[in-house]
Amino acid sequence: MTILLSQEIDRTSYEPAYAQLVNILQASMATGVFKPGAQLPSEAQLCEHYKVSPMTVRRVINILLDRGLVTTAQGRGTFVKGVDIGEAVFHLSGLKEQIESTDRAQVQLLEARIVEAPERVARKLELSPVDWTIFVRRLLLQDGTPVSYHRAYLIYDPRRPIVEGELEVTSLEGLIHGNGQTDLQSGCLSIEAVTLKEEEAAILSMGQGDPAFLIDHTFYDFQDRPVSWGWFIWRADRLKLSATIGNRPPQDQQSAMKDSRRWTGEDHE
Repeated sequence: MTILLSQEIDRTSYEPAYAQLVNILQASMATGVFKPGAQLPSEAQLCEHYKVSPMTVRRVINILLDRGLVTTAQGRGTFVKGVDIGEAVFHLSGLKEQIESTDRAQVQLLEARIVEAPERVARKLELSPVDWTIFVRRLLLQDGTPVSYHRAYLIYDPRRPIVEGELEVTSLEGLIHGNGQTDLQSGCLSIEAVTLKEEEAAILSMGQGDPAFLIDHTFYDFQDRPVSWGWFIWRADRLKLSATIGNRPPQDQQSAMKDSRRWTGEDHE
């Protein structure tokens, strides 16, 4: 049984028709009008019902494909994808909360000095062991309590403002958002569970062997060259990983879609 929705495209809106249709279909999937495995209306049905062109509908389907919400089968149509835990994207929710409370968080610079690149650092930053780097240690606090110990190595180049920028970072937001590092193209992060070593435990006012998260990071410039490598040791009680899988629209959008269902043919559960 094919389902169509009574919600219409607003021709007076500044939002393009294709974007409105994407939102209508996405909300309909999120509210269970189209459940996992269900087939979406055909291209012809969408064109007729929403008074849009085939090109617009194809654009809409491609956007839903890019978002991982549907699959297509040649000659059969477009189908809603089910929840796949393997596609979960995790967020550091505890870190985000602490970044946003900038009035309660601060960064203390513990050490900054020029050193020859240790062997492991040289590999990470594609240097030779005789090249110079800037070694930086920082302590991150919230409400005066140590929450993370940060160590990083930056390629030393007196012609680049990156060194001065890094040393001037005094806020958690500035550090996490990379405000001290200019001309950055991208970064890579990895997270693993660790236990605190003696030095880390002392700095974080924890016990040796207590659980923590290690967040390893490497940043790259626009020539795709690594410019800094380092890691955070974050107290496990101050950091939480969270993820949402599937498709959940805002609450008001859910309500609107539940009220706008129209079935063609017989009603059924």
